[in-house]
Amino acid sequence: MTGKKLPLIIYPLISGLLLWGAWPVSPFTFLIFFAFVPLLWLGPLIARRSRFFFLTAAGMALWNALTTWWIWNASPEGAIAAVFVNTVLMSFPWLIYHIVLKRSGISAGTWAWLLAWMSFEYFHLQDWGLSWPWLTLGNAFAKHPSWVQWYEITGTGGGTLWILLVNILVFRLLAHPEKRKKLSLQTALTLLLPLVISLILTPSSDKEYTGGPNSIVVVQPNIDPYNEKFTGSQEMQIQRLIRASERAADSTTSLVIWPETAIHTEAWEETIRQNFFYYPLWDYMHRNPRIHIFSGINGFRKLDPREKDKLSARRIEGTDIYYEAFNSAALMAADTSVQFYHKSRLVPGVEAVPGWASFLGPLLVELGGISGTYGTQEERTVLNTGDGVYKIAPAICYESVYGEFLTEYIRNGANLIAIITNDGWWGNTAGYRQHMEYARLRAIETRRWVARSANTGISCFIDPYGKVYEAQPWDIESAIRMQVPPQTRLTFYVVYGDLLSKMAAILLPLFLLYLFLMFRKSKKA
Repeated sequence: MTGKKLPLIIYPLISGLLLWGAWPVSPFTFLIFFAFVPLLWLGPLIARRSRFFFLTAAGMALWNALTTWWIWNASPEGAIAAVFVNTVLMSFPWLIYHIVLKRSGISAGTWAWLLAWMSFEYFHLQDWGLSWPWLTLGNAFAKHPSWVQWYEITGTGGGTLWILLVNILVFRLLAHPEKRKKLSLQTALTLLLPLVISLILTPSSDKEYTGGPNSIVVVQPNIDPYNEKFTGSQEMQIQRLIRASERAADSTTSLVIWPETAIHTEAWEETIRQNFFYYPLWDYMHRNPRIHIFSGINGFRKLDPREKDKLSARRIEGTDIYYEAFNSAALMAADTSVQFYHKSRLVPGVEAVPGWASFLGPLLVELGGISGTYGTQEERTVLNTGDGVYKIAPAICYESVYGEFLTEYIRNGANLIAIITNDGWWGNTAGYRQHMEYARLRAIETRRWVARSANTGISCFIDPYGKVYEAQPWDIESAIRMQVPPQTRLTFYVVYGDLLSKMAAILLPLFLLYLFLMFRKSKKA
């Protein structure tokens, strides 16, 4: 191999820049197919394991920092922590790559890297306390749903596998020019076959969306989360939401969706029907009895004394009463019936302290974090409108990043995904645009319509093939209505989940064990 004359730091810098350049909302997505090649090339050039680890970590840190810097606008400490944790985790597949290639050759090293990366991503998508899977490789195609209609079979794990395989083949093509003809054909087929499959799965123009008998209204109130939302008059904000809803709703409207914590009044869930601030909602729905309101709220629930040792338990000062606080969604009807869902994938440090890191709680409070972990729920509760039309899969904030997590709602009967979020914390940056684009992948994976209500930009509707309708820009107050037909088909991905990543997690230790046994056998020989 050649290229030793270049300063070694150049290789991770090029990879970091290419990964950043490929990421949504950049138009240069194709860069992802060779962004890892410089780091793959770097492996054989370095003998010391620690040196390779720190160089690859530099590349991963650069990618993370350039792509998710906007977290700083909401929490400087959170931004630093997110970049650090992701960098460390992403560096371990590279460490495995280097160890294996030095003992068993480059071919074995690249396969070990592929399995290790997919295993890392699958682990990072689980609720382990510091989960931040924003940069799951399969998310790179969010702006190009026409490339990945086969996500209904594989989910984003298939996109990750596609990216890793093409990078490995491009690397081999450059490293073995004597095999150029064979490797060029393999690379072209690996690159083009998924595109052909996606084209086959894309409906023809005469099968596109034609509407339905029931409509949904999505409200984007555009309330400043820093200077208005939690300091202004709650009565005025609720009236603002109701007026926007009234402007957009018509006789076909069955569901009105408001964003995350649209009603920020702290309310006991057991007595929410008697809460003064909710009276205007009941009045609005009494005048429009067909309409249901789905909104984010701040909810509380009193705990049984036996539950006071829960990590999320909080005590009312001066009493022996314990309670839980929730970032919740509530589906409310004219008869004052209310169904609740409690956000279950919490933002680390901001909404939750991992159980294994509870000793950091006081420190996080000092750094501007929470005063206690929010409560969650185990079951994926589907919220049903009283007319039986919509069965809602609720996703609060960044829960929509977790594909396999959302499939549990679909298996429980959900025929619509409703995303409520407050991306205004990040400012007018790439963050809120990336978040919306990821929702297109959830629509494809589940073949469900997505109704997305953001406090400000981007509220929209997304059809089961990832096409966006009525997208509302940043810093605009609006309300949009669309006839949305419920969907009931279960995709392969919904039924079986992320099989590719699970297989990688199983194969990785088996493959490493096999290589270890072969290495020992060769040493003895």
